[in-house]
Amino acid sequence: MSTTEATEQKKPKVERSKPVSPSNVTTTFFILRGAIAGVCGCPIGGGETTPSLMQPSYIKDGYPSGKFSIGLGKKNGTACELSIPDDDEGQAALLDAVEEAANRIVSEGIAIQVFTMEREEAVSKYGNSIFDQSQMKPPKKKSKDANKPLSLVYIPNVILGVVMSNPVLASTGGIGGKIVLEKDQCKIVVGGKKSKKCEMVIKFKISTDDDSNSSVGTNAIPVTSGVDSAMIQPFLTDRIRMEEGTRLMEIYLAEKLKEEAVIASEETKAEEKEKSNDDEEMIVNAFEVKGKIDYSKIVDQFGSQLIDRELLERVERLTVGRGTVPFLHRFLRRNIFFSNRDLSKICDCLEANKPIYLYTGRGPSSGAMHLGHLVPFLFTKWLQQAFQCPLVIQMTDDEKFLFKGEYDDIKGDNLDHFANLTIENARDIIACGFIPEKTFIFSDLDYVGKMYPNIVRIWKAVTNNTVNGIFGFDGTSNIGKIAFPAIQAAPSFPSSFPVVLNCSRDSDMACLIPCAIDQDPYFRMTRDIGHKLVPKSHPLGGKPALVHSKFFPPLQGGQGKMSSSDPNSAVFLTDSMEDIERKIKEHAFSGGQDTKKLQEEHGANLDDDVSFQWLRFFLEDDAELESIGDDYGKGSGEYWSTSIVKARLVQLLQELVADHQQKRAEVTDEVVSDWMKERCLC
Repeated sequence: MSTTEATEQKKPKVERSKPVSPSNVTTTFFILRGAIAGVCGCPIGGGETTPSLMQPSYIKDGYPSGKFSIGLGKKNGTACELSIPDDDEGQAALLDAVEEAANRIVSEGIAIQVFTMEREEAVSKYGNSIFDQSQMKPPKKKSKDANKPLSLVYIPNVILGVVMSNPVLASTGGIGGKIVLEKDQCKIVVGGKKSKKCEMVIKFKISTDDDSNSSVGTNAIPVTSGVDSAMIQPFLTDRIRMEEGTRLMEIYLAEKLKEEAVIASEETKAEEKEKSNDDEEMIVNAFEVKGKIDYSKIVDQFGSQLIDRELLERVERLTVGRGTVPFLHRFLRRNIFFSNRDLSKICDCLEANKPIYLYTGRGPSSGAMHLGHLVPFLFTKWLQQAFQCPLVIQMTDDEKFLFKGEYDDIKGDNLDHFANLTIENARDIIACGFIPEKTFIFSDLDYVGKMYPNIVRIWKAVTNNTVNGIFGFDGTSNIGKIAFPAIQAAPSFPSSFPVVLNCSRDSDMACLIPCAIDQDPYFRMTRDIGHKLVPKSHPLGGKPALVHSKFFPPLQGGQGKMSSSDPNSAVFLTDSMEDIERKIKEHAFSGGQDTKKLQEEHGANLDDDVSFQWLRFFLEDDAELESIGDDYGKGSGEYWSTSIVKARLVQLLQELVADHQQKRAEVTDEVVSDWMKERCLC
């Protein structure tokens, strides 16, 4: 076949005309454009707010419908008086207001004018605001539409716009039904990182009583004259022009004022709390902890030293470097054990292969220990494993009787009660997992005789004025209280354990004491007179070395430390899994914000948030802790909210306490007796 023949057989090109929308759909398009602009308070068109071409779908599920979009400026609607909401609830309210405004316009049956005007004249008189996006560009000069006049639609107080060949109704009341926004297909996009454009996408339908168009009114009759330019000036402003928009603005303003009031209230509370804490003098001693805790001030007042990076690296070389433990304890990594006395000299002893031992204790005031009591024992367990050294644990049942004991004329005193608490607390301590052959747990009531020579020496070396000055005793204190500091000091000297440590008074074995910072006063006194109880060859001159921990915060937050007297301030090692969950959810003080919006904007105060602080104590994984803190502090990501952080803490504590309870259940009376039996650990 020749090229000529092939050309002759080609089918002629068919010109397909664009579909024409039903008059009620076209009219609804203009009503909704005006309603959106009037409710949001933006110009009807031009620049950022020019709408897209409507996409009509004539009959869908029995309803005439259409779809279009309209720009609202940049993020949050910069071209509008109304700030476009970015939350689901706010956006739903905005769509409801637009729908309500559109149907009000329909119910008012406003007469619609349609008139023609040359394009140049229309643009000169009304500007580009009359066009949608498809109409902005003038037709080509040679096209059939080049000289075609524009058909303009005017709805008073609603809109002025251009309609091509689509018919428009004579009044807004003639659409034959109710305008319904199909909310599941409508969308409001508030500019974000990828797009700075704020846009509203509208999908609508016209719902009629009989699912037909039988009630659609007549088309508008064109008029000859245009509209006075002054009549459309309100359309070109960024002001709210619909009563529905005004009500919405009032709601937004009320919510904003409420939100600002909440923020102001929280700021006031924070200021009052800070002022209250500042006004309340910080008190940290062996018997009382209150006020706003400033650990830097404590270090200055007590005369101890912060654990710096150099000392931390040295400890790491002598432990992790020797393969006794896999890594530094999280309490050291996170500055929870933060202060020390002569820890560097303990490192000297380790480097010289000189013997050391650990000494810590527990005052049995309740049958069940709580998580705060667990902190020094968890760290001491790590130290014992890291240094592979003996450990002595003093149970000060005598102290608790002297300070909290009671006397009844019929029953007598309750000294035996505290002796029994020693056994119960010993079960919890054993369950921590110390090395049995290197650990000796002793009750003062049972063992004090072996320490008595050193106790007498300490009594001789320390004056009454010194004890009163350190501990605040006065003439009302019983003599046992004044005498007790020497009993707590005695285990600092290896000669107090002639069998357990195989030491006499000539021993130069060094002692390291891990404890909370409030116990330091006992050992400041001890260090002052230590040289009188050891030989001159002692590497620390008889002074015990110490490493101090910060306080474990109560569930209610604030300052100070956890207390056994308030069951809702603590999680006890005997609590059920349900109790743990309840206490965390109901009582753990939150550093998060009051609303989702505020949390997403400001994030949480990690220093005040008890759940996060507890995670710092007990969550081993540094990377996970950092991730939680980053998300929660910013109010975004997986752990953006208080409830999620609390749920992670609940899971962690339930696992920890359940494991502890299982191990404690295996500690029989015979096991306790074995651990408290005097025997050589060296």
